[in-house]
Amino acid sequence: MSLWMILLPAAITAACLMAGRTLFHYFQLESYQFPGYFRTLGRNPGKAFLPGLILNAVLVGSMAVCAVVIPPENDWLPSVITIVLVLCAGWLIRRHMKKIKAKKPMNMTARMKRLYCVAGILFLAVLVICSRLGGFGSGIGSGILSGILILFPVFLPLWVALAGLLAWPIEKGISELYFRDAQRILRERKDLIRIGITGSWGKTSVKFILGTMLEEKYHTLITPASFNTPMGVTKVIRSRLEPGHRVFVAEMGARHVGDIREMCRLVHPQMGLLTSVGPQHLDTFHTLERIISTKYELMDAIPADGHCFFADDGDIVRKLWEKTEKAKTLTGLDPEADDVWAEEIRVDGTGSSFTLCTKDIRIPCRTRLLGELNIRNILLCAGVCLQLGMTGEQIARGIGKIAPVEHRLQLIPNPGGMTVIDDAFNSNIRGAEQAFRVLKEMPGTRYLITPGMVELGSQEEELNREFGKMAAECCDVAILIGKKRSEAIARGMTGNGFPKEKILVAGSLEEATAMMRRNVRAGDTVLFENDLPDNYSE
Repeated sequence: MSLWMILLPAAITAACLMAGRTLFHYFQLESYQFPGYFRTLGRNPGKAFLPGLILNAVLVGSMAVCAVVIPPENDWLPSVITIVLVLCAGWLIRRHMKKIKAKKPMNMTARMKRLYCVAGILFLAVLVICSRLGGFGSGIGSGILSGILILFPVFLPLWVALAGLLAWPIEKGISELYFRDAQRILRERKDLIRIGITGSWGKTSVKFILGTMLEEKYHTLITPASFNTPMGVTKVIRSRLEPGHRVFVAEMGARHVGDIREMCRLVHPQMGLLTSVGPQHLDTFHTLERIISTKYELMDAIPADGHCFFADDGDIVRKLWEKTEKAKTLTGLDPEADDVWAEEIRVDGTGSSFTLCTKDIRIPCRTRLLGELNIRNILLCAGVCLQLGMTGEQIARGIGKIAPVEHRLQLIPNPGGMTVIDDAFNSNIRGAEQAFRVLKEMPGTRYLITPGMVELGSQEEELNREFGKMAAECCDVAILIGKKRSEAIARGMTGNGFPKEKILVAGSLEEATAMMRRNVRAGDTVLFENDLPDNYSE
């Protein structure tokens, strides 16, 4: 075998690994799930296929030019030139992609490194086989293999998917080993109170609120940030759980039926909290009924001597509470139906105050959090604290210490005299409604900056139109992000009487922020409602 039959495939492999950085990032953003990865490719065909097309153009172009310009006796020189140009092209594409600011940058985890290794082996094996058996363009019967070699970069998105498929058994084996080790750690901690939290929205906020309140009596470990997958929680258990911890709180996310059941197989929670149920991740669940059954998997996993907590929404969650036969608590704003409720709610620019009530106690409380939804979240956590024997004083003190959760109705200090409310993490209709209520009570000209909602499947346009109707009643100026995505929101706003000239459209968050800064004045209020993940940007 000629040395060039190894070196050229190796160069193409290296160039494809560099040029495919965005594809690997998409795969990671979609939690290494193939349906989501292919949907992302469909939404971003330019970003997905352009790097491979450019790389292929460089490869074919350099080979063609060398064949015409360089004399046949210099048979090594065309290969050298092609190798150098292909590697340079791959490096330049990667360099350009890295310069694009990502909201959630690519994380070179151990899993991603393994995926790169598998991809490198796959790419090189295919290219060497095609080079060897195809004769690189020589031989009548080798046209297909030679074509694969030459056009390999064009199909880079598919090669990355194939590498992910080949890596899946490896990842499954590794994750199962870690999973069982985490199960063993929890099994040996007979003294540990284990709590699971799930819901269509509000999980992360409730987790941080509950962790802060429980710390007034118990040394508590909560899963950090948005760690809410089996492997994320497994990592927390194996690396952060200490002998001194008395309570472990696990956020449990789900994008597919059975996800919560798998989390419960790991944690075996004694208490379960259901924050909400609604149309989230419809692109993977497809129906609301499947979402409901998946969220209720947590309550199915609670043992007979455990306790279930429900945030009263007067709708789906209330019905799930009604059908539950285990020990249960309902929390909300209805004194007639709820076990824990709030009265005398007041909201201002520095936070909220309310009286926490049960049939036996009344506790005056003050929090830095904004909005009715946050008060509902606090009430849900207060139900847990009362069940665990905490006093009213401990609960009130814990509520006073709750810090705003980043990007969730978070008040941002601003030296320019305007009020900024960051609700960028929210992406659901119920949370948006609460944020709009808060904005409506704020002073000055009220600005809304939003791209609307995503991951809603076939209902996305309808729900974004409803989103626009609600927005029309709370803001004075709307800056919508995404020329295509904003159309449904704009129709909802104008259909509800909002002036068309007060709707501005920006191509990105950066452009929207620049528009806002040119117009906002001291005393005005700006709400950042939701932000698009990188794999949803137009």
